[in-house]
Amino acid sequence: MSRRSVADLALGWNALVWGATFVLVKSALANVSTLLFLALRFGLATVVLAIWFAARRSRVSLRWNQVAAGAVAGSFLFGGYAFQTLGLRLTSPSQCAFITGLTSVMVPLLGSLVYRNRPRISEVAGVAIAVAGLGLMTLQGAISSINPGDLLTLAGTACYAAHIVSLGHFSETMSFEVLSVSQIGAAGVWALVLFPCVETPHVLWRPAVVWAILITGFFCTGLAFTVQAWAQQYTTSTRTALIYMLEPVFAWMTSFFVLGEGLSARAAAGAILILGGVLVVELKPLR
Repeated sequence: MSRRSVADLALGWNALVWGATFVLVKSALANVSTLLFLALRFGLATVVLAIWFAARRSRVSLRWNQVAAGAVAGSFLFGGYAFQTLGLRLTSPSQCAFITGLTSVMVPLLGSLVYRNRPRISEVAGVAIAVAGLGLMTLQGAISSINPGDLLTLAGTACYAAHIVSLGHFSETMSFEVLSVSQIGAAGVWALVLFPCVETPHVLWRPAVVWAILITGFFCTGLAFTVQAWAQQYTTSTRTALIYMLEPVFAWMTSFFVLGEGLSARAAAGAILILGGVLVVELKPLR
């Protein structure tokens, strides 16, 4: 298999892991404040990766401009997780995951702004279709009835898109080890600094909270973002976003089998439109 194929499979594994843990995080947030949870999650991942990075110091050169680049990517990453986790408190796991799927639409558009390329007509059409689907999923009447959790999740989606674009840019010129540690460390610092200021920290050390911190810290953060930093050396940002489109599908499957949570006919139609919009952006049938 080519390295690109291996990278695509690795990113698909990330989508599976992230989608399957939406329910786990939703359960944990009933017993721990949002930013404190993120601080614990990213802090654990940073410590684990720092130990691993120290063991490989003879093979990796550390330069401060690389650390700064990772900090930029990590700031976008923190914004995505902060908005998404706050939104997950106020909306369902499956709906949160489907809105997060709009990242696949935003990545090529954001890349067009960064690299000053004009968006293609397929990208504009895909955005319109996906926004229509988002309206079906979130609007139950007037625009003022949009769930605040949906809006927070949408803000997180924009941050995730910026993270993917910046990570794709930086991974071309720096080692994935440094990029991985620095971005996760930056996200952990943001969470550690902000959680005492913007929320009343609280945690009940129940098994659901402990398992959520351990699983998301080791697998969904430390391992997953190291895999992504490595994989984006061999694949494009747009392709990465397309593969991550599988995340809401895995999240819905987990919600259905674990919680018995389904989608209404209207929400299902909206979800199909969102996925259709993503496919139009990626397949580009319009010339």
